[in-house]
Amino acid sequence: MDALLQVPVDGFRFDNGSVSCCKPRNNLDSGTTNHFTCFKESESQNSSPTESTVCSDYHPVFKYINDMLMEEDLGGQSCMLEDSLALQAAEKSFFEVLQDQSPPQSDQISGDPEFSLHQPTSDFTGSSEVSEESTRKYYRHRDDDEEDDLESGRKSKLPAISTMDELAEKFEEVLLVCNKNDHGEVIPNKTGRVKSSSNRSKPQKSDQPVDMRNILMQCAQAVASFDQSRAAEKLREIREHSSSHGDATQRLGYYLAEALEARITGTMTTPVSATSSRTSMMDILKAYKGLVQSCPTIIMCYFAANKTILELASKATTLHIIDFGILYGFQWPCLIQALSTRHDGPTPKLRVTGIELPQSGFRPSERVEETGRRLKRFCDKFKVPFEYSFIAKKWEDITLDELAINSGETTVVNCILRLQYTPDETVSLDSPRDTALKLFRDINPDLFVFAEINGMYNSPFFLTRFREALFHCSSLFDMFETTLPEEDDCRTLVERELIVRDAMSVIACEGAERFARPETYKQWQVRILRAGFRPAKLNKQIMKEGKEIVRQRYHKDFVIDNDNHWMFQGWKGRVLYAFSSWKPAKK
Repeated sequence: MDALLQVPVDGFRFDNGSVSCCKPRNNLDSGTTNHFTCFKESESQNSSPTESTVCSDYHPVFKYINDMLMEEDLGGQSCMLEDSLALQAAEKSFFEVLQDQSPPQSDQISGDPEFSLHQPTSDFTGSSEVSEESTRKYYRHRDDDEEDDLESGRKSKLPAISTMDELAEKFEEVLLVCNKNDHGEVIPNKTGRVKSSSNRSKPQKSDQPVDMRNILMQCAQAVASFDQSRAAEKLREIREHSSSHGDATQRLGYYLAEALEARITGTMTTPVSATSSRTSMMDILKAYKGLVQSCPTIIMCYFAANKTILELASKATTLHIIDFGILYGFQWPCLIQALSTRHDGPTPKLRVTGIELPQSGFRPSERVEETGRRLKRFCDKFKVPFEYSFIAKKWEDITLDELAINSGETTVVNCILRLQYTPDETVSLDSPRDTALKLFRDINPDLFVFAEINGMYNSPFFLTRFREALFHCSSLFDMFETTLPEEDDCRTLVERELIVRDAMSVIACEGAERFARPETYKQWQVRILRAGFRPAKLNKQIMKEGKEIVRQRYHKDFVIDNDNHWMFQGWKGRVLYAFSSWKPAKK
């Protein structure tokens, strides 16, 4: 199992000896440096044994990503998760429209007739707090030149962006690092960022300190009480002190103001992103590399899962992993290489069933098929026998017969950071989330490996949800402020994928359009127990090694700890991620 941590560096080069686009800040506060910047082969040969071990831990992941970046057809592809969630939200919205036979009702409130707040209805009879909306939304990107004064009202709303092609056309407009001169010609931007024609990207300096979280809460309260004048006033105040490329507080204010305005006007940029285009797959890979270098959160979830699986499969001849939410398969290169170096017997056969939500278009399973081909190439390099099958369906619609489980194989159900995107009982009385968990139990696996965001912002009531999302996002922005340089475009990519997309969903959307529905680890525990699982004991050695990795490699404010069978990861005392493993309870 030590092979999972001590992967040999010899024989591979990372982008011809280069390092990732993101260079994390040194951990000066903790007296250590971030060793992930030493992927150059020549440097690793001259490093100390301890440093070499730290450098090489997740080299297979970077090699896997490197191979992906070399693919000729990668540039035109968009984010796999965004496409899936967009299709899911669109299908649910269309279904709701078909069911809504009542004539549209006025959504205006007293005051300016051109400015309207969509009045939500409550999920629970008799409740007075703002909850799920029943109105439809249009999707569009707010231009920086657009008038800020919401009291003057929106003169028009742009039509919905209905196809991926239209979204793709706006891609360069958002991600090109350039400016235009008076003649419309593109000229380079020395700072590496897109200059905004508005003063929002450069907040006005003020001698008075600003309590951004307090102003955001005041704005949210105004939105919840349909006070259009106060909401507009607070939004203007937030924008005076916020920027999409400022410090953590300024970025928090900027993006949450975007989400609040989207809720006020009934608009949203897209169902799955707070930018005017879908994130390209190329940028996803770059952001992932930067995230792994600077933050342990995702890597430690993979580390704990893979070590637990290896421990279970130490004697297995066939290991069958049913991965719900496989995406690009980033979790498995380290496991594959560890299996190839197993000393207590022949290399086991690895079966992977990759499960993803369907993609839009005529080939809903195309992307999850590509993941299988990449994993096959990686297994061939390490001479690990490999078999891959895939399913592209909503998880609640999958049946046990589709999974082709063979007797005698060691079976693992794996679901890492994806179950929060499965709708719960607030969307459908037959909770798709509980249905998926019941399927996990019906598989009767030898092990169920689970990790999720520890989030308390899934309340049906808007104000409660906003307050918790504010605290959660504050921690994440502060984390990236500390670990990633401000003038690094990878930071923007990481924030957009891990904060902005979900925050926009949580704040601006209601009903089926709100795709991000995280829960606390205690709520997840209740669901998993109810589905028929019992907790598996967390290996103390895994915890010990995990803590050592975080101590050596990452900033001192990252925390990793455990409580019974849960492993927690946090930032400055706030628990952000939770990991656990489970076994079927005896019937």
